[in-house]
Amino acid sequence: MATAHILIVEDEPDLAQLLQDYLQASHYQTTVISDGSKVESWMAHNTCDLLLLDLMLPNKGGLDICKDIRKTSDMPIIMMTAKVEEIDRLLGLELGADDYICKPYSPREVIARVKAVLKRTQNNNTSSSESGAGAESGKETTSHNHALLTLNPNSNTAVVNQKHIELTIIEYKILALLYEQPGRIFSRQYILDNIYTDYRIVSDRTVDSHIKKLRKKLHNAHPECDVIRSVYGAGYKYDIQ
Repeated sequence: MATAHILIVEDEPDLAQLLQDYLQASHYQTTVISDGSKVESWMAHNTCDLLLLDLMLPNKGGLDICKDIRKTSDMPIIMMTAKVEEIDRLLGLELGADDYICKPYSPREVIARVKAVLKRTQNNNTSSSESGAGAESGKETTSHNHALLTLNPNSNTAVVNQKHIELTIIEYKILALLYEQPGRIFSRQYILDNIYTDYRIVSDRTVDSHIKKLRKKLHNAHPECDVIRSVYGAGYKYDIQ
């Protein structure tokens, strides 16, 4: 298996060097960029397996870089920040980051997070490849179909009223979890435990924010698609209409 290539976007030279040393000691290839405005041009001519992205960068901030990347790519992104108030946004509520690390951090923690995100990504890719191989051999790929809403796990997409809905990875995971067991009430903590498998610390209101965005997307596709129901004091359930 080829060695994973990690792009480090960090403008503090000492931190960048520390990260590079630890990653290389763990047998990863690395590239360091210190100027946010240079990331897009680098990525246009190079590839990497994961992006370690600082929030505060000269010329172009990490939030804007993450937004732009998510328009065209699901490449794993781990944000690095000292701004605790930005954490909800970094978790993918708006931007689609896969994980975040708060400064000051231990380099060993960074390595552990990198390994966890890469493992999760590789597992997803393996599942998709196996599904594709099944289709080529004459087997139908699996899709899940309730009357109003269809989910396709091979592409992480939802279809409502013949309209394809773009979902973030986290949004899809939450919707699929509820969708697979209609009528079952899932607590916020259960959803967190099953969506974030790398033991990151996430608040209950993060689930509420994801659910709010999911509902809006479903409603925009079809106003009668009110399938995600709140159960007061208990959590959420998928309600087949």
